[in-house]
Amino acid sequence: MKAILVAALALLPVLPAPSLHAAPLCDAKQMGFAGLLAKCNREELPPLTFASGKSIAEKPLKLQSGVYYKIELVSDGSAELAVVGAEFFRAVWINEVVINDLEIRPLGIDSFEFDDEGVIELSFIAIKPGRYELKIPGSTGDTQRVEISIQ
Repeated sequence: MKAILVAALALLPVLPAPSLHAAPLCDAKQMGFAGLLAKCNREELPPLTFASGKSIAEKPLKLQSGVYYKIELVSDGSAELAVVGAEFFRAVWINEVVINDLEIRPLGIDSFEFDDEGVIELSFIAIKPGRYELKIPGSTGDTQRVEISIQ
Protein backbone atom coordinates (compact mmCIF):
# COMPACT_ATOMS: atom_id res chain seq x y z
CA MET A 1 0.00 0.00 0.00
CA LYS A 2 2.83 2.36 0.90
CA ALA A 3 4.51 1.72 -2.46
CA ILE A 4 1.28 2.52 -4.33
CA LEU A 5 0.90 5.82 -2.46
CA VAL A 6 4.51 6.79 -3.20
CA ALA A 7 4.05 5.93 -6.88
CA ALA A 8 0.81 7.95 -7.08
CA LEU A 9 2.45 10.97 -5.49
CA ALA A 10 5.31 10.75 -7.97
CA LEU A 11 2.84 10.95 -10.84
CA LEU A 12 1.20 14.15 -9.59
CA PRO A 13 2.17 17.27 -11.51
CA VAL A 14 4.37 19.69 -9.68
CA LEU A 15 2.18 22.48 -8.35
CA PRO A 16 3.49 26.02 -8.41
CA ALA A 17 4.44 27.46 -5.06
CA PRO A 18 1.81 29.71 -3.52
CA SER A 19 2.28 33.38 -4.23
CA LEU A 20 4.12 35.36 -1.58
CA HIS A 21 2.32 38.54 -2.59
CA ALA A 22 0.38 39.99 0.32
CA ALA A 23 -1.27 42.60 -1.89
CA PRO A 24 -2.30 42.66 -5.52
CA LEU A 25 -0.67 45.98 -6.49
CA CYS A 26 2.96 45.28 -5.61
CA ASP A 27 5.16 42.43 -4.48
CA ALA A 28 6.42 41.75 -0.98
CA LYS A 29 9.90 43.16 -1.73
CA GLN A 30 8.43 46.55 -2.71
CA MET A 31 6.20 46.79 0.36
CA GLY A 32 8.99 46.61 2.92
CA PHE A 33 8.17 47.37 6.56
CA ALA A 34 4.99 49.30 5.66
CA GLY A 35 3.34 46.10 4.48
CA LEU A 36 -0.13 46.64 2.99
CA LEU A 37 0.11 50.37 3.76
CA ALA A 38 3.04 50.80 1.37
CA LYS A 39 2.80 53.51 -1.26
CA CYS A 40 3.00 50.96 -4.09
CA ASN A 41 -0.18 49.31 -2.76
CA ARG A 42 -2.17 52.57 -2.51
CA GLU A 43 -4.93 53.73 -4.83
CA GLU A 44 -6.86 57.01 -4.81
CA LEU A 45 -10.58 56.64 -5.51
CA PRO A 46 -12.72 59.37 -7.09
CA PRO A 47 -14.46 61.52 -4.45
CA LEU A 48 -18.04 60.80 -3.41
CA THR A 49 -20.23 63.93 -3.39
CA PHE A 50 -23.15 64.32 -1.02
CA ALA A 51 -25.46 67.10 -2.14
CA SER A 52 -29.19 67.59 -2.27
CA GLY A 53 -30.57 66.08 -5.48
CA LYS A 54 -27.19 65.16 -7.00
CA SER A 55 -25.58 61.80 -7.72
CA ILE A 56 -23.14 60.51 -5.13
CA ALA A 57 -20.89 58.86 -7.72
CA GLU A 58 -20.64 58.59 -11.50
CA LYS A 59 -20.28 54.80 -11.41
CA PRO A 60 -19.96 51.89 -8.95
CA LEU A 61 -16.62 51.41 -7.20
CA LYS A 62 -14.70 48.18 -7.81
CA LEU A 63 -12.09 47.35 -5.18
CA GLN A 64 -9.59 44.53 -4.66
CA SER A 65 -9.14 42.80 -1.36
CA GLY A 66 -5.75 43.63 0.17
CA VAL A 67 -5.38 47.04 -1.49
CA TYR A 68 -5.03 50.27 0.50
CA TYR A 69 -7.50 52.94 -0.67
CA LYS A 70 -8.01 56.64 -0.03
CA ILE A 71 -11.29 58.42 -0.75
CA GLU A 72 -12.86 61.78 0.04
CA LEU A 73 -16.50 62.13 1.07
CA VAL A 74 -17.50 65.68 0.14
CA SER A 75 -20.61 67.64 1.13
CA ASP A 76 -21.53 70.95 -0.49
CA GLY A 77 -23.69 71.94 2.49
CA SER A 78 -26.92 72.12 0.45
CA ALA A 79 -28.62 69.85 3.00
CA GLU A 80 -27.92 68.07 6.25
CA LEU A 81 -27.08 64.56 5.00
CA ALA A 82 -26.05 61.32 6.64
CA VAL A 83 -24.04 58.55 5.01
CA VAL A 84 -24.71 54.97 6.10
CA GLY A 85 -22.92 51.78 5.12
CA ALA A 86 -22.32 49.60 8.17
CA GLU A 87 -21.83 46.42 6.11
CA PHE A 88 -19.18 48.13 3.96
CA PHE A 89 -17.39 49.60 6.98
CA ARG A 90 -17.25 46.13 8.54
CA ALA A 91 -15.78 44.65 5.35
CA VAL A 92 -12.74 46.96 5.44
CA TRP A 93 -9.99 47.79 7.90
CA ILE A 94 -10.13 51.53 8.49
CA ASN A 95 -6.71 53.09 8.89
CA GLU A 96 -7.70 56.70 9.36
CA VAL A 97 -10.54 59.20 9.13
CA VAL A 98 -9.49 62.86 8.73
CA ILE A 99 -11.99 65.66 9.43
CA ASN A 100 -10.74 69.28 9.51
CA ASP A 101 -7.12 68.10 9.88
CA LEU A 102 -8.11 65.98 12.90
CA GLU A 103 -6.90 62.41 12.41
CA ILE A 104 -9.07 59.68 13.92
CA ARG A 105 -8.13 56.00 14.04
CA PRO A 106 -11.44 54.26 14.81
CA LEU A 107 -12.12 50.65 15.70
CA GLY A 108 -15.27 50.78 13.59
CA ILE A 109 -17.75 53.08 11.85
CA ASP A 110 -21.47 52.80 11.25
CA SER A 111 -22.21 56.16 9.59
CA PHE A 112 -21.20 59.78 9.08
CA GLU A 113 -23.34 62.92 9.06
CA PHE A 114 -22.67 66.23 7.36
CA ASP A 115 -24.35 69.19 9.11
CA ASP A 116 -22.63 71.65 6.80
CA GLU A 117 -20.19 71.63 3.89
CA GLY A 118 -17.00 69.74 4.48
CA VAL A 119 -14.70 66.90 3.56
CA ILE A 120 -14.04 63.58 5.24
CA GLU A 121 -10.89 61.79 4.11
CA LEU A 122 -11.09 58.04 4.61
CA SER A 123 -8.24 55.56 4.18
CA PHE A 124 -8.80 51.82 4.43
CA ILE A 125 -7.79 48.37 3.26
CA ALA A 126 -10.50 46.35 1.51
CA ILE A 127 -10.78 42.95 3.18
CA LYS A 128 -14.00 40.97 2.73
CA PRO A 129 -15.17 40.27 -0.83
CA GLY A 130 -18.79 41.09 -1.57
CA ARG A 131 -21.23 43.81 -2.70
CA TYR A 132 -21.87 46.76 -0.44
CA GLU A 133 -23.28 50.26 -0.61
CA LEU A 134 -22.95 53.69 0.92
CA LYS A 135 -26.17 55.64 0.82
CA ILE A 136 -28.20 58.48 2.19
CA PRO A 137 -30.63 56.87 4.66
CA GLY A 138 -34.32 57.06 3.77
CA SER A 139 -33.61 57.74 0.11
CA THR A 140 -34.87 55.42 -2.60
CA GLY A 141 -33.20 56.76 -5.76
CA ASP A 142 -30.23 55.03 -7.36
CA THR A 143 -28.37 58.34 -7.49
CA GLN A 144 -28.49 58.58 -3.68
CA ARG A 145 -26.31 55.52 -3.20
CA VAL A 146 -23.06 54.11 -4.54
CA GLU A 147 -22.49 50.39 -5.05
CA ILE A 148 -19.10 49.10 -3.93
CA SER A 149 -17.81 45.66 -4.81
CA ILE A 150 -14.75 44.07 -3.25
CA GLN A 151 -13.19 41.25 -5.27
